[in-house]
Amino acid sequence: METEERLRTWLVQGLAGDAEAYQRFLKELSAHVRGFLRRRLSQRPDDVEDLVQETLLAVHHQRHTYRPELPLTAWVHAIARYKLVDWLRARASKEALTDPFEDGADEFFAGADDGAATARRDLGLLLQTLPDRQRLPIVHMKLEGLSVVETARLTGMSESAVKVGVHRGLKALAALVKRSAA
Repeated sequence: METEERLRTWLVQGLAGDAEAYQRFLKELSAHVRGFLRRRLSQRPDDVEDLVQETLLAVHHQRHTYRPELPLTAWVHAIARYKLVDWLRARASKEALTDPFEDGADEFFAGADDGAATARRDLGLLLQTLPDRQRLPIVHMKLEGLSVVETARLTGMSESAVKVGVHRGLKALAALVKRSAA
């Protein structure tokens, strides 16, 4: 409780114009947030500091919304959780396209309770069942947003082969989904 009161006092003083109190608030808060995020990102310790900085920046930008009658740490933890969830979503999106089958990925994202990450993983599994001539055009055009010309250049396929690959691949994916739903 002592930390809570000290942080709250320094923040309120900082909001009243005391720059030194605000600096003390940010310094102690960074240690508190760092511990909070380390416990949640034990498998990614190198990313903790970036998230600490993002959280402190968000606290700074939203400091005018803090209500002194409410617990400060609950307010800060909510901001840190939002930053963590945003980071997990961005990370899941990148990893789903590059290596959706990495060992331990399920454990890493299990705590986020993110349906989108599950959907990306499932899509990655379905895409792996397709031959390259269908999978690659879908990944490049539909997931990465490349054009037909860019996809053809990247895959070494003709433009018409890319279009056919997307069409046939999507048709095959639809059939797989239909079969698994039945």
